Amino acid sequence: MTKGPKAERPQDRPQQERRSGVDRRGTSKLTLRSLVWGGRRELIRRREDRRKWTYVDRYQQSLFGIVVIILLLSVVDAVLTLLLIDHGAMEVNPIMAFYLNLGPQAFMFVKYALTSAGLVILVLFRDRFMKSVGMGAGVFLYVILAAFVGVVSWEIYLIHKVFA
Repeated sequence: MTKGPKAERPQDRPQQERRSGVDRRGTSKLTLRSLVWGGRRELIRRREDRRKWTYVDRYQQSLFGIVVIILLLSVVDAVLTLLLIDHGAMEVNPIMAFYLNLGPQAFMFVKYALTSAGLVILVLFRDRFMKSVGMGAGVFLYVILAAFVGVVSWEIYLIHKVFA
């Protein structure tokens, strides 16, 4: 009995290279898809990726909470500022004083828009922000939160003095 050709088993065949040679991590662009539906990149783990401008597209819930509290305190600050202005106080920030002269709606809108834009930039660049001094954006958000708490507390104190 003659033997036919030996049947090749998959593990006996040489493996063909399936990688394209292009590093898929090379593209770290912020996309609308990752903003709307979320992405998969939560941390920048590799040392070589930390040297580049790399974006993450998933964030911790605590970061969301801090941002919401800062935005809320910004609105409270604007309302209390308007109340104090009505009772004889003056805005010392020249940029906000300009918008206050345009009206309370313009003042509120610009205050909220500038705070929101700043927070978006901090969150997007959270791993690169203030790297030279060794402070990440997450820590800096707590500093901003503390500053807003201080400002709102001071305004409440001033309102208490005005109405007392």
